[in-house]
Amino acid sequence: MKLTSSQRVNRTARSSSNSSSCLAPSQPARQRCVATRAAAKEVTLLDYGAGNVRSVRNAIKKLGYTIKDVSKPSDITAADKLIFPGVGAFGQAMDVLQQRNYVKPLVDYIQSGKPFFGICLGLQLLFEGSTESGGREGLGLIPGQVSQFDTSRGLPVPHIGWNTLEQLRASDLLAAAAPSDRVYFVHSYRAMPQEANADWVLSTTNYGEDFVSAVSKGAAMATQFHPEKSGALGLAILRGFLEPDSAEARAAAAAANARQLAGLACPDGPERGLAKRVIACLDVRSNDSGDLVVTKGDQYDVREKEGERDVRNLGKPVELAARYFDEGADEVAFLNITGFRDCPLEDLPMLGVLQAASERVFVPLTVGGGIRGFSAQGRDYAALTVASEYFRSGADKVSIGSDAVLAAEEYYAAGCVTNGSTAIEQISEVYGKQAVVVSIDPRRVYVKDPSDTKHTCVK
Repeated sequence: MKLTSSQRVNRTARSSSNSSSCLAPSQPARQRCVATRAAAKEVTLLDYGAGNVRSVRNAIKKLGYTIKDVSKPSDITAADKLIFPGVGAFGQAMDVLQQRNYVKPLVDYIQSGKPFFGICLGLQLLFEGSTESGGREGLGLIPGQVSQFDTSRGLPVPHIGWNTLEQLRASDLLAAAAPSDRVYFVHSYRAMPQEANADWVLSTTNYGEDFVSAVSKGAAMATQFHPEKSGALGLAILRGFLEPDSAEARAAAAAANARQLAGLACPDGPERGLAKRVIACLDVRSNDSGDLVVTKGDQYDVREKEGERDVRNLGKPVELAARYFDEGADEVAFLNITGFRDCPLEDLPMLGVLQAASERVFVPLTVGGGIRGFSAQGRDYAALTVASEYFRSGADKVSIGSDAVLAAEEYYAAGCVTNGSTAIEQISEVYGKQAVVVSIDPRRVYVKDPSDTKHTCVK
């Protein structure tokens, strides 16, 4: 049939207006297509304000996604992909979820079959409850209770470090992980595999006993380890949740298969278990121009021995941290040794270093120096306030120095009784024991006789 000129115009107009194609859309259609593409690359983040979630944000952005924060219950319901990076104590997290009326929308969302990914505490909260915080109910989606590691086995708690995964079935989430690959854990409590939750358990990890390290059922997934702190492998695992069918995800899975075959070829099979860590420790201080630089010296004398005795400059903190991460460091620690730090909360350069480093370094970041209570402008600030600012800026752990020595002296003076007033206790109560480390510079002192000092002596 031959169309008239008028008929051809009308048919073309109808085709254009009815088409959903993004090749040559009208203005409203073009806007819908742009919105669709944007939504496909958007992740909703449930950040309830505890601990360092900046690293999760940076990992999501690294993979090319934008973030929509949950600010009200309906944001959970409307999400297309939801990530819940739980940090801190079980009871505190449940309190926040209940106070903000997030519990029912969160449970409904997960049960709806839409993509969900929980991290660390975000996995534990899926279970029926936990013995932490005096015993609390969880979301009740997975059968079983979360409890502390068995300390009678002689292993230190928390479980901190890089450990392997024993995958119980194939999955898109862990396709990039070979049996000998390690991911980063930091936790004191764990869920145990049992018959009642076997349909959820995706992998286990051994730390004196086998505990649940990843779960998956339908589109709901969660890991006890931190993918955002597990280097390139962690980013690949996060991509396995966000876009399992992408070319990058398929390439990571193929590489994991190759590593698995290589490991099976070894006489003893692939190496499993907790690994030793390589931690890059950077002393940071201000030079005479006010810039933060990495330096090193003899007992904090970090000035050059000759010339104008400038502060020894070994490089920029963020650049060196990124370099050590690229070279395989398992953790990076910044120790701010600037001597005039009377007001740590105003230490904007150091906070900026943490923020910038967390965008390029996807392993744990520790910061020390000045993590203590202080007074400024007639106001008292607790060590917890200082630590909280560092956590929000990208730190995963804070290092306590001189305050730890004072705390020990007070502890022994009080007959080995704690009172909850020290920086270590206050920060641990809110962010967990794994968030606090102690760094002490020992000094050798010689005495003629052990009776000359109250301290323990070695010969």
